[in-house]
Amino acid sequence: MSEVTVILRTADRTRKAEVTVPRDQRGADLIQGAVTNWALPTDTDYSLVNVTRGKAIRPDTHLSNDLVCDRDELEIQPVLVAGTA
Repeated sequence: MSEVTVILRTADRTRKAEVTVPRDQRGADLIQGAVTNWALPTDTDYSLVNVTRGKAIRPDTHLSNDLVCDRDELEIQPVLVAGTA
C-alpha cells in the first residue's frame, strides 16, 4: 500500500502537522482525524482543500496521485453557511 506525506493545517493556520497517510484514505477520514486530534468544533462542517494545487478534495475521494503529492499542503476549512435575516 502506498503512502503520501502531507502538511495538514487549519484555515486560520493556528494548527499544522506533517502526517503520512495511506493513499486509500478518504478526505473525510483526514478531516475527522484533524477534528478529533485538534479538538475542533464538532458542530461545524469542514472541507479539505489542497492549497498547493488549488484543488478541493471531496470527502468520499481517496488521496490519489492526481490530487495529492508528497509535501502538498492540505487545509481544513470550515464550511460557512449564510444565515437568513
